[in-house]
Amino acid sequence: MSVISVGQAVVLGAVEGVTEFLPVSSTGHLKIAEGLMGIPVDDHAVVGFSAVIQVGAIAAVLVYFFKDIVRIVSAWGRGLRDREERYHHDYKFAWWVIYATIPIVAVGLAAKPLIQGPLASLWVVAGSLIAGSGVMWVADQMGRHKRGEDDTSFKDAMLVGSSQILALLFPGFSRSGATMSTALILDLDRVAATRLSFFLGIPALTGAGLYELKDALGTGVGAAPLAVGTIVSFAVAYGSIAWLLKFVAKHSFNAFVIYRIVVGVLLFGLLGTGVLTG
Repeated sequence: MSVISVGQAVVLGAVEGVTEFLPVSSTGHLKIAEGLMGIPVDDHAVVGFSAVIQVGAIAAVLVYFFKDIVRIVSAWGRGLRDREERYHHDYKFAWWVIYATIPIVAVGLAAKPLIQGPLASLWVVAGSLIAGSGVMWVADQMGRHKRGEDDTSFKDAMLVGSSQILALLFPGFSRSGATMSTALILDLDRVAATRLSFFLGIPALTGAGLYELKDALGTGVGAAPLAVGTIVSFAVAYGSIAWLLKFVAKHSFNAFVIYRIVVGVLLFGLLGTGVLTG
């Protein structure tokens, strides 16, 4: 019998879709939702399920940015054949995304026992939500927001891509929050920081989902909950992406900072009173 029902999969898929690309920590919110529904957050099958339904959110990015992705991949293909094409920014950017994914893959494989064990604690999630809020606020205040997407460099991609490790090791920190904050510190504007976060998330999250698929299917999560959770995640994430890009074009990240602090404090309270166990 599956450790996650179809109904629970719908809820978790919606939570994943809403929070994957908002800088509020999808992993943290999934663990909170799982805890409230009595699902063991540190169960390997549950961790695998969470990684797999991220593929639905990534599929939403692929659809939403389809034209951009086709342009970048086409430039990369032309560059492999023609030396002159290798000076094109899109060709370079494709390689940067590949290189920037290597650090999180290496750490993810090396630290898997910690990530699925002690670091999966809700206490870690609560602390990371609050700590990440401080980083995000500082980054938004100190960033000069003067560089656009065409101004990104190899250094930018590597630093932003490597910052994903923070969210990998400290669920609650937020992959989007870490990457956007790093991009803001590098003086990218909010829209460029958000789009860079999207593109860098494609290989990392897709790889994680495919890697965990076997564990999710083989250790207690049925195919139906996985399929439902992934489909719901896709649909909700697509709307979330469209909303976020419009929001960051006119607003700071302060609303997310406040929200994260409130959720972190509430989570500490629920853990401290025994309503949730970490």
